[in-house]
Amino acid sequence: MNVGRRRRLVEGLALASITVLACNGPVSVPASPTASPGSTASGSTASGSPTLSYQPTSGSPTPSYQPTLPLGGIHKIQHVVMIMQENRSFDQYFGTFPGADGIPMTNGIPTVCVPDPITSTCVTPFHDTKDVDHGGPHGASNATADIDGGTMDGFIGQAEAMAANQCTDPFDPECNQSQADRDVMGYHDADEIPNYWTYAQQFVLQDHMFEPVATWSLPVHLAMVSGWSAMCDVRGVASSCHSDIDYPNTPISNPDYPWTDLTYLLHGAGVSWAYYVANGTQPDCADDSAETCAPVAQKAGTPDIWDPLPGFDTVQQDGQLGNIEGLQKFFAAASSGNLPAVSWVIPNGKDSEHPPASIAAGQAYVTTVINAIMQSPDWSSTAIFLAWDDWGGFYDHVVPPVVDANGYGLRVPGLVISPYAQSGLIDHQQLSFDAYLKFIEDDFLGGARIDPTTDGRPDTRPDVRENDPNLGDLQKDFDFGQVPRPPVVLAPRPVLPAPPPSAVPSGAAATGDASPSP
Repeated sequence: MNVGRRRRLVEGLALASITVLACNGPVSVPASPTASPGSTASGSTASGSPTLSYQPTSGSPTPSYQPTLPLGGIHKIQHVVMIMQENRSFDQYFGTFPGADGIPMTNGIPTVCVPDPITSTCVTPFHDTKDVDHGGPHGASNATADIDGGTMDGFIGQAEAMAANQCTDPFDPECNQSQADRDVMGYHDADEIPNYWTYAQQFVLQDHMFEPVATWSLPVHLAMVSGWSAMCDVRGVASSCHSDIDYPNTPISNPDYPWTDLTYLLHGAGVSWAYYVANGTQPDCADDSAETCAPVAQKAGTPDIWDPLPGFDTVQQDGQLGNIEGLQKFFAAASSGNLPAVSWVIPNGKDSEHPPASIAAGQAYVTTVINAIMQSPDWSSTAIFLAWDDWGGFYDHVVPPVVDANGYGLRVPGLVISPYAQSGLIDHQQLSFDAYLKFIEDDFLGGARIDPTTDGRPDTRPDVRENDPNLGDLQKDFDFGQVPRPPVVLAPRPVLPAPPPSAVPSGAAATGDASPSP
């Protein structure tokens, strides 16, 4: 099935404010036995009340979870907040971060390249200073082609094939794809994303975080909340479902997800949760083969491709649809110290970083969300997990591990931010969003899993992802014995260095010691 992708024109925000802090060098958590090894080294970088497309307002707070377990170890974390952005690979954002398993280089020069089928050259990764990228297609078939049996060399060819399929008018600027095709090889650093690099220096950077399924946003978001992506032959019958990482449960406008998700276990245990959605437009097209599409409105409770919970039978039957709320409710809960035990924070298209959205706008939005948590009475008992849902067609050099027929997908950036997070840690463990489920289950559910053999709701998922023996343990990213760390409040719109006088090249043909990836 054709699973090419989509983009939407997005505008930036105007934000301002101030705060600067010091940075520490990273240390390291060893890789799990099957994870690719990483290295350690010291890091460096630089780094506010915003004017957003929405404004935090007061409102009815979400009731806070009151734990019954002693507040020791993992149970010092009473609030888990997952911030999910869009469409960036690890190498694109952190490929040159000191100590991380980044782009292979010698003396600062990349030693890998990816073939360009049109020019018959091999293109090396390059520093991309632009605020807006194009990326490439990123459906299931594109993931397979980009990985290319482990050679990790399909990125440019996939972008060019997409351009050839979509462009019908040679005078249309969108058909001038020389920049769009090759910007899949571009990478950013502290010059463009200083706040993200500061979080990585101050807290925990995960350099082996993989998307749980090798595909695009809807299946990834399904896996994020349930550990599975499936298509069901009979509405309401979980046993009729089978794995599907292409187009699960179309039509999108009336989906049905009858298998068990995390909220079912949380509700049964009396653990509070909320899924916060920013009003605006959705970052992806429902037609995965479309490169562009008309903007589609999103709001809390709408069953869209990155807001799947309204389609889950469990959410409907448990009377929990009201837990899917607008982002205003998140700010109100953070301000009043009433964050739920578990929450997801989902952007609109403008703030999502999904190409061609502004990177600066996305970073400003994320910083505003994190600042709200850090300035909340709940900061001292909160863990923030920040990630990007899929690779967006951008280059990454690490071959994803295979855990079952559905994944993993390509590597994405992952960060852990908490008063109990270790400082400057680079976590090399093999991870996916399944590790978020595992952490929440261990913290609030006594280790209960989304397991059809134990949760009373049989389905045909191939495995219980949280139990994979090679899945890393997020508890290693924390030091629960340390004095809780103070907030690191950043300016949402930090001052960036001036761009170079000449235009950023679209990529350069490899010379010297560069060799086809990996």
